[in-house]
Amino acid sequence: MTSPVSAYVDVLVIGAGISGISAAYYLSTNCPDRTFAIVEQRSNLGGTWDLFRYPGVRSDSDMHTLGFRFAPWVHERAIADGGSILEYLHETVDKFDIRRKIRFDHQITTAVWSSEERQWTVTAVTPAGAIELRCNVLFACAGYYSYSEGHTPEFAGRDDFAGRVIHPQKWPSDFDHSGQNVVVIGSGATAVTLVPALAERAKHVTMLQRSATFVVSAPDTDPFARQVQQRLPIRFAYGMIRARNIARDQLVYKVSRIWPSVLRNELLRRVRKAIGSELTEEHFTPTYEPWDQRLCLIPNGDYFNAINDRTASVVTAEIDRFTDSGIALTNGEHLDADVIVTATGLSLTMVGQIDVVVDGERVDFGETVTYRGIGYSGVPNLFSTFGYVNASWTLRADMVSRYVCRVLNEMSKVGAKVCTPELRPEDITAERSAWIDDFSAGYLTRMLPTLPKQLPSEPWRNHQSFLADQKSLLYSSIDDGVLQFK
Repeated sequence: MTSPVSAYVDVLVIGAGISGISAAYYLSTNCPDRTFAIVEQRSNLGGTWDLFRYPGVRSDSDMHTLGFRFAPWVHERAIADGGSILEYLHETVDKFDIRRKIRFDHQITTAVWSSEERQWTVTAVTPAGAIELRCNVLFACAGYYSYSEGHTPEFAGRDDFAGRVIHPQKWPSDFDHSGQNVVVIGSGATAVTLVPALAERAKHVTMLQRSATFVVSAPDTDPFARQVQQRLPIRFAYGMIRARNIARDQLVYKVSRIWPSVLRNELLRRVRKAIGSELTEEHFTPTYEPWDQRLCLIPNGDYFNAINDRTASVVTAEIDRFTDSGIALTNGEHLDADVIVTATGLSLTMVGQIDVVVDGERVDFGETVTYRGIGYSGVPNLFSTFGYVNASWTLRADMVSRYVCRVLNEMSKVGAKVCTPELRPEDITAERSAWIDDFSAGYLTRMLPTLPKQLPSEPWRNHQSFLADQKSLLYSSIDDGVLQFK
């Protein structure tokens, strides 16, 4: 039984997933003089890892970087299934006495800032009705996509299909696909996870993709990590493994930006070795360069194994329409299906789909400029966590939490109740660019108009670089002439 949220707290954290748990730990550790609470719209903690229950759900990056900086991942598998990750989050919450800070079934709908009162008034819908909470600082840790609906394009003839259509974000717990023909629409991380898992019991699984995606196979265990863990104390070993994996991943990403053809050739060579040249050329050779979109990880080559075993196949084509028995393609072919899975992506949102109002004016985040990737120009006392698209989410979540604590401590030091990122005269006229550079994934490009913009110079940058963020969030001066304290 959790204790009720008081009417007022210094910091209100929205979301009890990875980002919210990180925020709670660092607030407790680095800002012990601040009161805080976490509000979670669902009935359980874990965020993504409690929401997604589709077959095979797992991490798409190693757990030594997806795990928290302060809570070592000690399990053997570096690429972990969703259940193991959720268990780890529960263990972490209980280890650091965070659970009592969480109030479940609180869906935040509006947040209204009053400069006169120097506080946020937040409306939450609960099973008992709507309530109001007040806080000085709002810390949005609700992730970057809508929990209510995933992205599903309009398919002509959808109502004609006699079978079941399922989006992975709302996978039915009682669904049994044994002996059925399944078509998975999509080519991203969710699709390549679903295909081998469904193929274990289905009659056949077909992945229908509009275009190819870069895929890379890797073991789900890390021999280096296992050896280090056997020889060194847990925390020291974890730090070493984590640093090594960060350096490795950053190097791969840098190579992809400087010498894209080098990484492209190596990735395609590995695919050809796994499934042969013909399939590689037909279905696994993207038109874009590596890391223009996120690489899809295949643990132990399970996706390739399903293709080689002929329990799964890949079709690259455009959809004409759904029919009563499957999908008609624009090339004249037809895919028979008993079940269609629309692994077509996420619907992105800002600060958890909350209406944010500052002194009577609704905030249009698409018109703001990002402050260090965590704040918004002209919006006081509001921070949010947005992780990496090219590395583990938690790497940045932990840094954001530490930075917010630095700001809170600076506010205490100077006796301020308000901090606001304010555009300088030269910033107002500077050229604005997209929220994230060099990343063309559909789920992001669909939402760019609604997302904050960047400027060419600091601190108005949203780095997708661990090293750049270390400098920006951990070692830069809080008093930067932009963040105004009152």
